[in-house]
Formats: sequence, C-alpha cells, structure tokens
Amino acid sequence: MKLAMLHVPGLKRYSRLGACAGLVLTLCLTGCEPPPVDSVQRGYRGLGMVELYSRKGLEREAALNVVPDPIAAATPGTPPATTAFKNLQVLNDLSISEMSRVMVAMTQWVAPAQGCTYCHEAANFASDTLYTKVVARRMLQMTRHINADWKTHVATTGVTCYTCHRGQPVPSQIWFKSPTPNQSAGQLGDHGGMTVPTNSIGLASLPYDPFTTFYDTSPAEIRVNGDTALPEGNRHSIKQTEWTYALMMNVSQSLGVNCTYCHNTRSFAIWDSSTPQRNTAWYGIRMVRDLNTAYLDPLASTFPSNRLGPTGDGPKLYCATCHQGAYKPFFGASMLKDYPELSGEHTPGLAATAGTAAPEKTD
Repeated sequence: MKLAMLHVPGLKRYSRLGACAGLVLTLCLTGCEPPPVDSVQRGYRGLGMVELYSRKGLEREAALNVVPDPIAAATPGTPPATTAFKNLQVLNDLSISEMSRVMVAMTQWVAPAQGCTYCHEAANFASDTLYTKVVARRMLQMTRHINADWKTHVATTGVTCYTCHRGQPVPSQIWFKSPTPNQSAGQLGDHGGMTVPTNSIGLASLPYDPFTTFYDTSPAEIRVNGDTALPEGNRHSIKQTEWTYALMMNVSQSLGVNCTYCHNTRSFAIWDSSTPQRNTAWYGIRMVRDLNTAYLDPLASTFPSNRLGPTGDGPKLYCATCHQGAYKPFFGASMLKDYPELSGEHTPGLAATAGTAAPEKTD
C-alpha cells in the first residue's frame, strides 16, 4: 500500500529551518569535550566527589607538560663565577661551570630561537641596557624565592624558568587588568564587570576579571557566605560571591580538575571535610599574590609599551601560568632536582684554586 505524499504549504521552509538549527547545535557542541569521559571516585561514596577526565583533554595536557632532558651536569671544582663573570647580582654563589650551565639552560627554556642576545648585548654581556636582562635577573630572584620560601605550595618539586616559559620568551598564560567595556549610548544599568564572556573563566556569565580583585594589590577576601546572619556583621555580598565563583572557575580550568579536587560537595566552605589539596591551593593563591605584588607589578615601568596591557599595567601570573591544564605542573615531575642552582638554598661545590685565574668572561 502506497502512502500519498501530501503537499503542505511551508513544510519545506520549516524543514530548512530545522536543518539550520541542527547545524547550529552541532557547531555549538563541537566546543564540548567528546566522549569517552573517565570518572575517578575521590572520597566516600554518596558525596559526589568524582573527578571527570576527558581522554582527549588528558592527551592535550600531557603534550603541554613534557619535561625536557637535563643538560650535562656542571664540572666540579671550577672557581667561583665572580672571578670570571662581571655584574653578577643573583647567581654570585655559583661556580663558573654552574653559572655557564644555568645560562645555557635558560637560553633553551626561554629564548631558544633568539639565543643569548635576547637578554645580553653581544658586545658587552655585562651591560644592563636591554630590558630583558633586567627582567630576567628579577625572575631569577623570584624563582629562588619560590623554591626557598614557598615550599608550602611547591614542596620539594620546585619550579624553574621552564615551568612558566615552556620555550617561549613570554609565557603563554599571563594576565593584564581588563579595561571596562564601553556602555552603549543610552544603555541603562551597569554590567558590573560581567556579561563579557572570556576564556579565562570558562565563558561563564561571571565577573571577567577576578584576578585584579584577588591576585593583585590589596586583594579581597575570597568568600561566598559569612559566619553570621544579616545584619550582624555579614557583609559578604552577592557580588563578592560572583567574583569568587569566577576565580574558582579559572582555578578549575587551570588545573584541569573539578571543584571536588579541593572541596567536599556536602559543604564547600568546611575545611575539615575538604581534601589536602585545598590547603596546597590556599598557599598557592597567597604565593601568586606575593609574586605579583613583590616582583611583577614593580616591573611595569621596565617593560616597553608593547609588553604592557591595555590599561598600562605589566604582565602578571596566575595558576595557569605554571600548571598549564595539569593538576601539578608536568604532572609532578621535578626539574629542580637537576638544577639545584635555582633552589635558593644552593651550596656551591667549589674547590679552592688559589693562584689560578680563569679567562675573563661576562654574564
């Protein structure tokens, strides 16, 4: 039995609209992680403390977190670096061999294409005329500061220049203060620093710049709810809650983890039922504040205009700068063990060579 095809006016037009809607939906879903997705139970059953991992995402993160092979160890027994290199202000506790090794490693980590002259004048390596050398010196101080004074976050794993730079002169993950978008003429209301989707907060309808609020000078408290009911002193506003959630979205994205990596879903605020990683993250946030305010913000006047942000501030760091999508940078692999010169607690293995003068060099 054959069914007669009925001619319905407008049917073809609606079919086309449906096809277009399907195409739009398909394009939207291409931004989502494709299956398969693996889950890992973290904590007691029934608490919802499950980590979700996309296999494609793990492959992508693994490619970004490969530790380069260490270069040959320094030759023991060489004289102090200060006997050969001029204008040493940071690495003046190293030997000649250790100093040379660190400089070779830094070139590979930061400027493999540009070479030594990215920071040094070819005719006078001791000169400080290039801003890149001034910045690099301060970054060496910062690296040693992290490794020596922030073990509460980096433990003995530590960091090196490569942790952030990954073979690039400028780390791929940095941030600047965001300019306030212009309101359209005649538009009522205030967007309140929101409704401007950015990748750094997962394209959420949340404040697009929580970093200035929490990571820069005079940082605000990270709070969602207060300890008392209004009006008895609880001044933690909805706006502050929105900033907090924007920051947490960025932390989650930076480490490639769910909220339950640090928090218990029964109560996100309670510390007693949180994971140990929450303590590590607490120190990490304070470390980021310290590094931005003590090391990076003061360098703004050193950078040329093309290295500054749209509001004239210098580049700053946050969790993604080191983590690059991994719950631990390089998934926990340590480079510091191969480069103790950057530990900040280095005791150089110098052998006394009285009466021996090495050929004069410069740094």
